[in-house]
Amino acid sequence: MSVQARLDERYGRGRATGRRGALIAGIVAIVLAVAGTAWFAIATTLDDVRADGVSFTVVDEHTVEVGFQVSGPADREIACAVEALDEEFGVVGWRVVVYEATGERTRVMSERVPTVAAATTGLVNSCWVT
Repeated sequence: MSVQARLDERYGRGRATGRRGALIAGIVAIVLAVAGTAWFAIATTLDDVRADGVSFTVVDEHTVEVGFQVSGPADREIACAVEALDEEFGVVGWRVVVYEATGERTRVMSERVPTVAAATTGLVNSCWVT
């Protein structure tokens, strides 16, 4: 045994392969955790649907026409709940409309909503991927 080897054994010095391996394993674990978090964040937003009201017209005492823009996945069906409200914000009419996949991410829609009483406004409550 060489003098250097005996000194290393006596004072606990040696090759740093154990520390280096732990360091590499830690870095790999951190990279995998960041990649997994990024994938999860992206995957949960792929099916997000956004609806923005553009207009509403009170056609008559029993009908409201609601214009809106929907943004969502181009290759999926989208359903929207469209509502008509009275002056006290009570729901006086609503309907759920399903739109076929068109290949376009943003679409402009107009829907007529039948009401049971006079409405003062119309809006899109929510939209989702079917």
